[in-house]
Amino acid sequence: DVTEIEEKEAQAKQEEQIMKEQELSNLLHEKRYLKALGLAISLDRPHTVLTVVKAILREPEGRRHLEENIVRLRKDQKEAVLAFLVTWNTNSRNCHEAQAVMETLLRHEAPDTLLQFSGIKSAVESLLPYT
Repeated sequence: DVTEIEEKEAQAKQEEQIMKEQELSNLLHEKRYLKALGLAISLDRPHTVLTVVKAILREPEGRRHLEENIVRLRKDQKEAVLAFLVTWNTNSRNCHEAQAVMETLLRHEAPDTLLQFSGIKSAVESLLPYT
């Protein structure tokens, strides 16, 4: 019977998830946005990533801080953010944040690099009608 083992694994995963949520909350409170972005992306939480982006943009010189943080993300994290911003861009409440992130990606990534992002074609096709 492996029920007990499975229950312990599920409980351990749930505890780990709670710990990561708490860590994310602490990072936002401490204004450690790069780590917060990385953690939210790793948790696959588009809304949380959007919350971090909004918090960055509320700061004085928010655009500059957003650029600094987005540029420092790894390629896979940038791909995830690109996928998230496609969804954000369809909502008028979040389109400004999506446009700010997209502008940063377009400014700091070479076209050849952007073409190598997974899902770039569908992302561009989805962004065009709303941009």
